[in-house]
Amino acid sequence: MSKQNLPNTKNSLQEQLSLKAQIQALKDDLQTIEQETSVFEAKLRAILIDMIIEEQELSDLYRRMQKAKKQKRLEQKKRGKNYKEPVGIKRISKSNEPNPTSKEEQKEKKRLYREAMLHVHPDKFSMNEDKVDLATEVTSKLIEIYNSGSLNELQLFHAHIFSGNAIDVAGIDSNQSSRVSDDIYLIREKENIEQQLIQAKNRPTYIVLKTYQNPMLFAEELKHYYENRLFKLRKRTRKARV
Repeated sequence: MSKQNLPNTKNSLQEQLSLKAQIQALKDDLQTIEQETSVFEAKLRAILIDMIIEEQELSDLYRRMQKAKKQKRLEQKKRGKNYKEPVGIKRISKSNEPNPTSKEEQKEKKRLYREAMLHVHPDKFSMNEDKVDLATEVTSKLIEIYNSGSLNELQLFHAHIFSGNAIDVAGIDSNQSSRVSDDIYLIREKENIEQQLIQAKNRPTYIVLKTYQNPMLFAEELKHYYENRLFKLRKRTRKARV
């Protein structure tokens, strides 16, 4: 490697370390917010559990009543003298038709997944306990992206793994394209977590938790909501419950 490339490699490493530190800090913030929100919502549910269950049951009953009423009107209409079956273009389901793009993408995802898995499988690092734990974490992330992520996400994580940074931060590949791909992956991951953080902070219950002097007073507001909702549902379903 020429001396001219050394500063760039060093800068790239520093940038990636900085991004990883930022990502971890964001993950910690997100975890804290989600835990606080979860605990608060659990307290609210404990207070409102009877109302919540009844609302779900009556809502389901009302939907079934509406469906039965609609079916009854259709049957009555069919018995009419002037009733004619609707004629129109029959829609053919395409659910069973092959999707070449989807198949090609799935094939490429499988190739990238297998290639990356072989490269970072924990068994390869059995002599280094620290790397075994890191490899286990990386393979878990790889499995998650393969199962629920897009092809683009998998491509970026694949590049991240083969750049050398996924397992050994000190072993950055000198190939510039690998470093760029790795930077892109980390930037995308950071942006993704930032978006999750925004959504978590905008969750109504979290806003209540952070803006109300006594957040548990929100339970009284919810009680009023459910009382009004239940009053309407009981009225709409009273015939079915008699």
